Amino acid sequence: MLRLREIRERQGLSLRGLAEVSGVGLATLVRLEAGDYDPRLSTLHKLSKALRVSVPTLLGEGKHAPKKGRKGR
Repeated sequence: MLRLREIRERQGLSLRGLAEVSGVGLATLVRLEAGDYDPRLSTLHKLSKALRVSVPTLLGEGKHAPKKGRKGR
């Protein structure tokens, strides 16, 4: 999960707090943040709802995603 930790920390949530508000298990969140687990779409929806961001933003593809540098410059 590319941006889960960044978004969670920016909102002042602990892993345990995010688990409580999202309904996603703590162990699953730990694995997601470590990059050891590819989430189901239903898990992405739960997390995006709890964090009040879109799924693409959660994946690093939304409006808050880091901008990519220009090629050839």
